[in-house]
Amino acid sequence: MVAPVQTGILAAAPSAGRYLTLSLTSGARPQRAVEALASLTVDDGLVVGLGDTLVRSVGGEIAGLRELPSMAGSAEAVPVTPQAAWVWLRGQDRGELLHRGRAVQAALAGALETADVTDGFRYGAGLDLTGYEDGTENPTGDDAVDTAFAADGSSFVAVQKWVHDLTAFDRLSRHEQDAAIGRRLSDNQELADAPLSAHVKRTEQESFEPEAFVLRRSMPWACGAHSGLMFVAFGRTLDAFEAQLRRMCGLDDGVVDAIFGFTRPVTGSAFWCPPVANGRLDLSRL
Repeated sequence: MVAPVQTGILAAAPSAGRYLTLSLTSGARPQRAVEALASLTVDDGLVVGLGDTLVRSVGGEIAGLRELPSMAGSAEAVPVTPQAAWVWLRGQDRGELLHRGRAVQAALAGALETADVTDGFRYGAGLDLTGYEDGTENPTGDDAVDTAFAADGSSFVAVQKWVHDLTAFDRLSRHEQDAAIGRRLSDNQELADAPLSAHVKRTEQESFEPEAFVLRRSMPWACGAHSGLMFVAFGRTLDAFEAQLRRMCGLDDGVVDAIFGFTRPVTGSAFWCPPVANGRLDLSRL
């Protein structure tokens, strides 16, 4: 049994989500930012992560916390966009999330400022905007706990904002779409003859050595004419996510994930999600 964890990590994907990425306010003391984060009430509706830049700026060091790799040598651009902190607001009503987000921003004012806000939502029964089921192989129950959390109840999270070109996706035939994902849209069954470039083949968690399991909590997003997926993957380390991304980019065997034909990441950040004590972040390791 792990120590008290941020329970929002384990909870099923909500109907609505609001993602805040935060940078250190110019001239602010980094310690003030840590104190402000420690003042937040953490419950099922709030998940908080601290970036390596913030941890190091207060003289701390969390083993395993690092910026995401740039995947140098890959034909695909994978941005690395470090941030000081990240907040995921979870709920059923976008209006309520907006107001809770405002309260969080007010609590952090003067120490951390908002670099980006993205609103996510549940599509159907947990679908990506392409219509395919997202997170089919997610671990559940005790496996989810073992995947997401270290022994002290902390977790790491990789966050990427992917922008879809749904027009390009729609140009593909259904056969080509299924081949790119590696599953049939009609019944979500994995294709026995899926090509090596299929997303399922690129990220098959059991096929790595060691196995590369992550707990996905991704959500679609849309703003104006743009839309895509907020990819969120929790793990007891960042190793599994990095292994999957490396293979997606073709750095293992030269085969690039087919989904790069219609979607690509525009951000990439990693955070440490501390355990919880008495409804607040346990930042004693800092």
